[in-house]
Amino acid sequence: MADRSEHDVPTNKIETQSRSGSAQGQRQPARKDKKKVSPVRRWGVRILKGTTVAVLLAMIAGVVGVGVIYSTTEIPDPNADFQANTSFVSFADGSPMGNFAIQNRQSIPFDEMPQTMKDAAIAAENRTFWSDRGISVTGMIRAAIKIAGGGEMQGGSTITQQYIKILYLNSERTFERKFKELFLAVKMGRETSKEQILEGYLNTIYFGRGAYGIQAAAKAYFNVDAQDLTVPQSAFLATVLNNPAAYNPSEPENRERIMVRYQYVLDGMAEMGTITREQEAEYRKELPSFPEVPLNRRYSGPNGYLMKMVENELATKGFSETQISGGGLRIITTINPEAQKAAVATAQKYTELSAENAPTPQDPDKLHVAIASIDNETGEIIALYGGKDFVENNRNWATTPRQSASAFKTFALAAGLRDGFNLYNTFSGNTFLPRGDTVVSRNQNGAQYGAAVNLIEATAKSINTAFVDMTMQMKDGGEKIAQAAEDAGVPRGAGWDTKTSRIALGIAEVSPLHMAAGYSTFANNGRAIPPHIVREVLDGEGRTIYKADTEGTQAFEPGVARDVTYAMRNVVEGGTGSRVAALGRPIAGKTGTAGLKNDIISAWFVAYTKQVSTSVMFVAGDDGMGGLHAYRRPGDSTFFGGTYPAMVWSEYMQVATKGQPVLQFDGPAFVNRNTSRGTIQPRPTQAPTTQAPTTAAPTTTAPTPEPTPEATETTESTGEPTPAPTTTTTAPPTTQPATPGTGPTPRNVSGAGGAPEQGG
Repeated sequence: MADRSEHDVPTNKIETQSRSGSAQGQRQPARKDKKKVSPVRRWGVRILKGTTVAVLLAMIAGVVGVGVIYSTTEIPDPNADFQANTSFVSFADGSPMGNFAIQNRQSIPFDEMPQTMKDAAIAAENRTFWSDRGISVTGMIRAAIKIAGGGEMQGGSTITQQYIKILYLNSERTFERKFKELFLAVKMGRETSKEQILEGYLNTIYFGRGAYGIQAAAKAYFNVDAQDLTVPQSAFLATVLNNPAAYNPSEPENRERIMVRYQYVLDGMAEMGTITREQEAEYRKELPSFPEVPLNRRYSGPNGYLMKMVENELATKGFSETQISGGGLRIITTINPEAQKAAVATAQKYTELSAENAPTPQDPDKLHVAIASIDNETGEIIALYGGKDFVENNRNWATTPRQSASAFKTFALAAGLRDGFNLYNTFSGNTFLPRGDTVVSRNQNGAQYGAAVNLIEATAKSINTAFVDMTMQMKDGGEKIAQAAEDAGVPRGAGWDTKTSRIALGIAEVSPLHMAAGYSTFANNGRAIPPHIVREVLDGEGRTIYKADTEGTQAFEPGVARDVTYAMRNVVEGGTGSRVAALGRPIAGKTGTAGLKNDIISAWFVAYTKQVSTSVMFVAGDDGMGGLHAYRRPGDSTFFGGTYPAMVWSEYMQVATKGQPVLQFDGPAFVNRNTSRGTIQPRPTQAPTTQAPTTAAPTTTAPTPEPTPEATETTESTGEPTPAPTTTTTAPPTTQPATPGTGPTPRNVSGAGGAPEQGG
């Protein structure tokens, strides 16, 4: 059969009938009104055409016979876009999360390509493919004549030439490009097998709908894998190759021209013997059906935040943008799909609930709930909720730092233990004026807990004055607290004023992700592991090219971490976080409520089991600095960390810990048990004249800090009756006290419901 191309056949009824080798084989009658051309000009054009044809034939002869130009023609490096392969991202269990791609393309080997697709493509584009030398001489001559006459370069290409054009050159219709294409096609035809050429062509050609290659095209049009394509589906995809825009089946006006081209492909398949004439007659009656195909909005919905985190983390690990988007990678994340579903569902549930049940109904779109959950043993992020749709709002609230409130006291506790204090050293529980300061330190609602409270009680009841006192008794206390937080895995940021004695109260801004990571360090007996979302990366051949480091570093002595956990267990068992005890597992955690003027700007609940550390933050407003008071629960005086945030934590953790064994924390070490530091005999200090008279102030040994305004006080409640403050002092133990749940509760640890809390 004569050499044919897509330009030799009709594509619709309007198309000219005069092309050589057309399906109808008819010539268009000469136009009656054609202008007369002078003999001189006519002979000039003939000479030019003849010369061009002669030169072209000489070049062809040189390539085929002489070999001089052939030997110096090198196949250039492929265009990076067409060498690109889609990188797929999966959840921890291997189920799909999304993909990265410069193009929507996934290469498959020749043997996995359906024979129907191979046959259809050849029938549509190059029926002499298996026997020709990779070039269409007649097509090249027609193209040269067109150029010589001042017209635009036309196609006239074989599959080999099309592959060369797409893969190595560009789509310009110029003589220079056609000239290069000629030599590259001849060389490729001699050095590369037909199977390799067809495989490359079908893996790179554009089919429309953003799909490159048959695998992506099969998904884009029929939502099936390429290997499952039927004959009609293959014939349609071969139809599209001619002009994806003109043959888009989504446009009703294209259906007629699609049918003409589709029938031409089927006719070619029957002519080549790859289908019978009976099959051709059956299939040509109608186009295959086109199912609804889900749109690929890569970053849409809550998973968009995860995808962006994956992309950013890979970049920090040295992966280039080209590798990430088009390297054909298999990226396995740390995200547990069931835990992720629970995080999304719980966060969205309480966003709506808080808005609907507010004393005055509020706009749920102005309320932001963030959840970050980490596997303590590995540092893997197992779930994260940063918002409902990354496309609509790309601010990830789970990675956005906001005032940490009393949740930051955990790091102050660790700093104090590291500095030589023990859990039974005592500090002021009453309002007092720090030495050299002009603003008194006070507790919520002015509550007085006595002249000396130990760190267990101070943590359980979130007693501000005790933490301010402890900070002042440490040399460079503010810096030591900041360093403890940083060592635990929390990066410094806004509000980290190490000169103030109030740093423990949580003016420092921390993101939910880093808060969960910091608490995870204590659950892990002092070993800090950076949180990460990428577990492993495989290349296109299945080789592991990256694996996350889960070793971490020993940031705190195990004894210090165990004592921090012991103190925070009392928060859950009898303090401001008692709401979550219903989980039925040992839990250590802390509430936090940050107040500014007369409103609440952030509310926290951060806690961990032996296996999982989870942080929950509520903020409001476009910038996360709006007021939460309007979203408070009915009957509550304001918005507390021990209410909605704790409820979110508890409901999510029911799923996140499902199936995990109930593990006990290691018992407390009671480090520095023989030290006697702390407030022993506090002395009274007169408050400024603008304040009400205050009670005892502790003696301090640290340098006097600069005056710093104290954050507005708020009231923390768990919804349970608040116990009366105790004034009992406790001396450091000489023997190890019993662990919570295994014996008597140490003195001065609240055994009742919630207690006042300042957010800092």
